[in-house]
Amino acid sequence: MSVMESDKAEERIARRESIAIFEQTFKAHYKNLFVYACSIIKDETQAEETVQQVFYKLWEKKEQIQVQQSLKSYLYRAVHNECINTLRHEKVKAKHGAHVAGTTSETTHLHDKLAAKDLQKRIDAVLNELPEQCRTVFQLSRYEELNYREIADKLDISLSTVKNQVSRALHALRAGLTDYLPALALLLINIKNIAQ
Repeated sequence: MSVMESDKAEERIARRESIAIFEQTFKAHYKNLFVYACSIIKDETQAEETVQQVFYKLWEKKEQIQVQQSLKSYLYRAVHNECINTLRHEKVKAKHGAHVAGTTSETTHLHDKLAAKDLQKRIDAVLNELPEQCRTVFQLSRYEELNYREIADKLDISLSTVKNQVSRALHALRAGLTDYLPALALLLINIKNIAQ
């Protein structure tokens, strides 16, 4: 056997021994480390991932790691530190999630308020273009929530005139508010309910 072949054989033996030692260490300490991680993190899945991460780092850096105390103490300290990092990371994620949710909620609320304000301006502009009686009839049905009979009595006009004027106002609103059809649909439903 040449020197090179001898070196490779020794390397394979050392690697097999290293794997065997690692497996033995994993089997000997995993369960207790998992229980310890659970006591800190309070989540089995994260605890499992945390302990596996510690063993992964141990394997990856096996050449560089120098254990000053016992291996058991080293593993518990490593799991503790990894748990603390996990909890910090979760806290940051939760804060970020709350911030994003709050910002989204505020933005949505602001957007809704601006859209409602803009819609009201457009409605007012369309209504201002209507003849006075038509506008008055519509405003009584929309803003004062009077039914057709009450409007007819209040303005001393016929029921059919009220229906015609509301119909005319709604037609003008449909034409003037095509960009706001969903909001307009709600408005029309409300007016229909009031009329009945």
